[in-house]
Amino acid sequence: MPARPASPPPDAPEADRARLGLRLRTYRKSRKLTLKELSARSGVPLSTLSKMELGQSSVGYEKVAAVARALALDINQLFDTRAPAPADLAAPTVVWSSVAAAPVYSSGNYEYRALATEFPGKRMTPMHGRILARERSQFPDFIRHAGQEFVTVLSGRVRLEFETGETIELGRHESAYFDSGIGHIYLSLGRTEAQMLVVMSA
Repeated sequence: MPARPASPPPDAPEADRARLGLRLRTYRKSRKLTLKELSARSGVPLSTLSKMELGQSSVGYEKVAAVARALALDINQLFDTRAPAPADLAAPTVVWSSVAAAPVYSSGNYEYRALATEFPGKRMTPMHGRILARERSQFPDFIRHAGQEFVTVLSGRVRLEFETGETIELGRHESAYFDSGIGHIYLSLGRTEAQMLVVMSA
């Protein structure tokens, strides 16, 4: 069983949002786009983009992914707020990742740790996820984003609910693969917050 990463300090989510917002603003400015133009390209509401840049709003993977696509970025270039954008280099043979050292982003219902951020032009987005949410009412809507999604539970127990009404429960070392364009949410079951490895197609 993998070691549980240390919990971030109480102010970490706010700091993560602020760094992501600054990074988003830098990329947008470098492409000479206004917030209104980026909103039109990404489908993310103008007010949400403004709050994202100011670090005032936690948003889910689907909105960050939509903004990354609109900016022609690998999503990890937004999630990995520790380092400058990677240069356009030939892809390495392999990169090493550590959950404990991975950049963190909290959306409120999930805590994401982006893995393999140094590999350029990835066709998959691997992440470690900690499921904070326990009730359907914690989500304003189901989450939808382009592509497919694979998840395997590392610890705890997870309920995966779809907008179709289908549900599936996963225990440790159990997996699911699905079309992530179908609205879905993850909920932690039991006494501890579930941890998962999630791989999303780019």
